[in-house]
Amino acid sequence: MEVIATNIAVPKKIIWNDKEVTTGIFKQPVQNPITLESEAVAGDIIADRKVHGGIFKACYLFSSDHYPYWKQKYPHLDWDWGMFGENLTVNGLDESKIRIGNVYRLGSALVQVTQPREPCYKLGVKFGTQDILREFIDHGFPGTYVKILEQGEVKVGDRLQLVEESKNPLTIQQFYQLLYSKTKDTSIVKLAVENEALPLYKRERLKRYQ
Repeated sequence: MEVIATNIAVPKKIIWNDKEVTTGIFKQPVQNPITLESEAVAGDIIADRKVHGGIFKACYLFSSDHYPYWKQKYPHLDWDWGMFGENLTVNGLDESKIRIGNVYRLGSALVQVTQPREPCYKLGVKFGTQDILREFIDHGFPGTYVKILEQGEVKVGDRLQLVEESKNPLTIQQFYQLLYSKTKDTSIVKLAVENEALPLYKRERLKRYQ
């Protein structure tokens, strides 16, 4: 897995339900390395810290492998890396294989996979339709957030080097599908509840399905 773009946003105001709100989803590639800090990417705008940023969502990675699929569905959009609001566009990132809890060396930073991205209305605003939310969920490749274990810099060309594979086999995709499935697979629920790399509140919510 190799970083092919580092992306940063400046604040952008949009209209939603007749109200003006600020968003950081309009990210653009930058030439300089980006710095992964404990709760955010340095210099990146986080408009709503209730749902973005923080220890378990410090940096968002999305795979370039899925760009052709979305470009075909939305050919009229002005495409560039960072289209999904990701800080790092990475090739070869496979959510069906990467375990939640995996630890990677990424540039000079050390990161841990924590949870998939759950799309919100701002992605719909960017794509010009809220239909993208259901499409994004159904496609099943949401990218992943990471926790920053050691702060550091990341640049284009850096690779994610596996330092430690989680003993818990729960993958990003399995957990993502679990979140949106009406009928919860109890074996996957068990893996999620026992996976300490996930935020505690998410694990607690799932206990009722055991």
